[in-house]
Amino acid sequence: MTTLGTPLSPHATKVMLLGSGELGKEVLIALQRLGVETIAVDRYDNAPGQQVAHHARTITMSDPAQLKALIEAERPHLVVPEIEAIATPMLEELEAAGTVRVIPTARAARLTMDREGIRVLAAETLGLPTSPYKFCNSLEELQAAIDSGIGYPCIVKPVMSSSGKGQSKIDGPDDVKKAWDYAMAGGRVSHGRVIVEGFIDFDYEITQLTVRAVGADDQIVTSFCDPIGHVQVSGDYVESWQPHPMHPAALEKSRQIAKAVTDNLGGQGLFGVELFVKGESVWFSEVSPRPHDTGLVTLCTQHQSEFELHARAILGLPVDTRLRNPGASAVIYGGVEAQGIVFDGVDEALRVPGTDLRLFGKPESFTKRRMGVALARAEDVDTARHNAKLAAGKVRPRKA
Repeated sequence: MTTLGTPLSPHATKVMLLGSGELGKEVLIALQRLGVETIAVDRYDNAPGQQVAHHARTITMSDPAQLKALIEAERPHLVVPEIEAIATPMLEELEAAGTVRVIPTARAARLTMDREGIRVLAAETLGLPTSPYKFCNSLEELQAAIDSGIGYPCIVKPVMSSSGKGQSKIDGPDDVKKAWDYAMAGGRVSHGRVIVEGFIDFDYEITQLTVRAVGADDQIVTSFCDPIGHVQVSGDYVESWQPHPMHPAALEKSRQIAKAVTDNLGGQGLFGVELFVKGESVWFSEVSPRPHDTGLVTLCTQHQSEFELHARAILGLPVDTRLRNPGASAVIYGGVEAQGIVFDGVDEALRVPGTDLRLFGKPESFTKRRMGVALARAEDVDTARHNAKLAAGKVRPRKA
């Protein structure tokens, strides 16, 4: 039996989110609907999640001393990492000492915070199909890895980054140095290390949202959402839709891979497993032990969005992964470099049938910063995609 307290009382159930961007904001809202007291932590003030949480804290989360001091001062029941740039060895230390429970586990947070840990786990420990890859510590090692077998085209990514930052495709020798420099600039923490992957000639890529939650017999049960298709530009998602049509054999393989990875990581919560698909063949790409940006579409497609699923799963509550209707999402970029921007055309966007908006409330805009998303539900995915992109295009951010 799960017992939840009353917020701001001695009996409150307290959850701390490490990272309070647009995804964290939705998790915080889902937790608050269940009467949980929330603490939103980020590296800058007035992050989207801090605007809705009971408490807002600003620290450098990659600093072990700052992270330890905050957790020991706040004493949350659960710590929920929502970004990669966190001092995960400190989380492991605090979890081992019984100070706090980390979602899904401190080990999972450490393994998935960088691409090296999770790729070695998937390919070498679990033997799952992946693209060929090598890790490189210098431009010279990158060039040697390409020349000795990875070949062109290939993909270069920092070992630790998010939302495609620092990721690029190399089509020939002239692109190598530019890709290295871009990866060094795009990593969340400067490790001077990249992964280079051989290019897979896939038909499409999906996100398989996978939930580990407590079942009726108090055992962990794995369940799956319908597959999410998405388009990425320079490694950053720009639109997504659900459900994505798949061959039944490919869908089964996708779920087998997702279950193998998440079973190994353990704990409770929602995982975003990224996969490449060609015909009936499936390759593992990445996994995040938290809601996924492409999963924003679930705000308009599922009975319980990925954020509600994550909140329920980490609290030990029942989950429902069923699809309600087809839908799509389309990103709204800032388009300008400014603080405190305004949005024109919101009324026009919401006149598009079946649409909704999420404007994230980020205090500062960059040209390619995700400032909002348009959502559209429809009878079929094609109509939803058209309407989501149409609505997104009507929202016009500008300097105030």
